[in-house]
Amino acid sequence: MTAIGRPRRRRVTLVGLLAAAGIGLSGCAGDTPAPAAGAEGLRIVTTVAPITSIVSAVAGDRGVIEGLVPEGTNSHTFDPPPSSAKVLSEADVVFVNGLRLEEPTVALANENMAEDARLVELGTTVLPESRYVYDFSFPREEGKPNPHLWTDPTWAVKYAGVVRDTLAELDPAGAETYRANYASFEAGANRLSDALRVDQQSVPDGKRELLTYHDAYAYFAQTYGWNVVGAIQPENFSEPTPQEVARLIDQVRAEQVPVIFGSEVFPSAVLEEIGRATGARYEDTLRDDDLPGEPGTPEHSWAGLMRYNYVTMIKGLGGRAPQLEAVDVAPAVPDTATYPQ
Repeated sequence: MTAIGRPRRRRVTLVGLLAAAGIGLSGCAGDTPAPAAGAEGLRIVTTVAPITSIVSAVAGDRGVIEGLVPEGTNSHTFDPPPSSAKVLSEADVVFVNGLRLEEPTVALANENMAEDARLVELGTTVLPESRYVYDFSFPREEGKPNPHLWTDPTWAVKYAGVVRDTLAELDPAGAETYRANYASFEAGANRLSDALRVDQQSVPDGKRELLTYHDAYAYFAQTYGWNVVGAIQPENFSEPTPQEVARLIDQVRAEQVPVIFGSEVFPSAVLEEIGRATGARYEDTLRDDDLPGEPGTPEHSWAGLMRYNYVTMIKGLGGRAPQLEAVDVAPAVPDTATYPQ
C-alpha cells in the first residue's frame, strides 16, 4: 500500500535506540522557536493513552499529538480502523509501546508511514530481552512478554527519555525544551514513586498481594516489592472456563486473598462470582489504560492514572495513602494531545 498524503521516503525504525541517562538541563518549554516544518510542529502519533500522556509531557507545544487507541479499549486486541492509515501516513514519528502489544497498529504503520518517518517501540527499546516477564496472561510459549512497563514509574521515566532523544533528533531547535520537559516529568515520577514507597508500608501485615483480572503490574511488582498472586484473564483474553474458575476459587481460598482487583477496561462477572464464593472483596475500579478525568484536566495524565491505581490498591488492601493523595499530578506543560474516547 502506498503512503497517503505525502510521497514515500526512506523510513528509519528506532527500535534499537537506547534511552540515555538524564543529564544537566537548562531551558524551559517555549524558550525555543517552533520547528521550521511549520507552526504546527512535529506530527506525532501514539497508541494507548498512558503513552500519549508521556509523549505529550515531553513534547509540550512543539508538536501535534494524536492517539489512536480509544480509552477503555482492550489494547491487546485493538484493530485500528482504515481511517488510521491516513493519520499514520502524515506522521513524522509514531510512538508505540512495542513488546508485541500493538501488532495490528504496527503493521498498518509499516504499510502507510512515509519512508523518512520513524516508528519507535518504547518498551522494546528500553527493556532488555533478558528481563522480559512471562506470566499468567503472557505465557512464554506464546512468545509475547508482558508489555505493561508504564505502570512502573522507573520504566515510565525511561520511556520519556527515549521520547526526549527522538524528538531532539527530529527537531534540534527544540532540544532544550524537550530536555527541560523530560526533567519535569522525571521529577514528578520520582515524587510519585517516593510517595508510593511510603504509603505501601501501611498495608497490614506487609501483604502487598495482587490478584487481578488482567496482569498489568508485573514490572511494578518487581520494583516495589509486591507479589502478583495471579491473573484471572486467560492468555487468549477470553473469559475463564468453569474449570478454570473452580481452580481460581481454590487458589483464592488457599492464598487467603482478601481483595480481587478488577478493571474498568476488562469488566468481568467471573470476578464477582469468585468473590461471592470465597468471601474476597471485589474491587472493580482499576483503570489499566483508561486515564481518569476528562482530557485537559490534571487527573487525565499518566501520573493521574498511576496515583489513582496505587491509591486503589493500597486502600483496597487495608492501607492508607496520604502521601500519594497529596502528590500533584498536573502535567508541567499543557496537554493538548487528542485522546479518542
